[in-house]
Amino acid sequence: MSDVTRARVIAVANQKGGVGKTTTAINLGAALALSGQRTLILDLDPQGNASTGLGIDAGNRDLTTYDLILDDTPLADVVTKTSVPSLWIAPATTDLSSADIELVSNENRVFMLKDSLANRATKDFDIILIDCPPSLNLLTINAMVAADAVLVPLQSEFFALEGLSQLMLTIREVRQSANPGLRIEGVVLTMYDQRNNLSRQVEEDARETLGALVYNTKIPRNVRLSEAPSFSVPVLQYDPASRGSQAYLDLADEMLNRHLETA
Repeated sequence: MSDVTRARVIAVANQKGGVGKTTTAINLGAALALSGQRTLILDLDPQGNASTGLGIDAGNRDLTTYDLILDDTPLADVVTKTSVPSLWIAPATTDLSSADIELVSNENRVFMLKDSLANRATKDFDIILIDCPPSLNLLTINAMVAADAVLVPLQSEFFALEGLSQLMLTIREVRQSANPGLRIEGVVLTMYDQRNNLSRQVEEDARETLGALVYNTKIPRNVRLSEAPSFSVPVLQYDPASRGSQAYLDLADEMLNRHLETA
């Protein structure tokens, strides 16, 4: 890292549910860790699916991202190791669902997560992936204010690009009001089926509209990707030889190469 006191923070966001956001956070995080990056997944979704998908039982989530944001608990006290070497998680529980209400009355409400990650809080990590909730609420805004960039999973389906307009507008507003350095990390096509005309059309439209922001790597529809969460491990552990595993390794490699090119 160019700055040893601070990790690169990437918010994984899309206000639409079911687009592969948490799947991407878990498996990209695992792939980055296996590539030698000390990686933290910060679960900011009250559903806590990233925490469950990485084997953190609900009963073992004593300190969570709720405590990090609302109670000023140090990041080091919240994070816990996963079964993947060099991969940690700051877990979430349903307690986080009340955070929006509690944040509204706080005049510092959009900076709470940024403040929690300030100073030397992230010195032990190279990359932090924030798994945002499927909405553009105060938790997602906190993630964008705290982040260096936003990674957008885009499902290969009808109207996929239409849902992006509000997200892009929100990113622009955050950039103008609270985080001028925020950029778009990239857009990754998920649930892609090469045999499906619709998937190919969505890819064509996305590349025409967003250009180089769209990653070359596409995440395929893959049974192993769907099965892995029920075993509470990333697909890279569940079936390392699967197409889903290879896709996330390729995505991690492409992301790291992009960072080298822009460094």
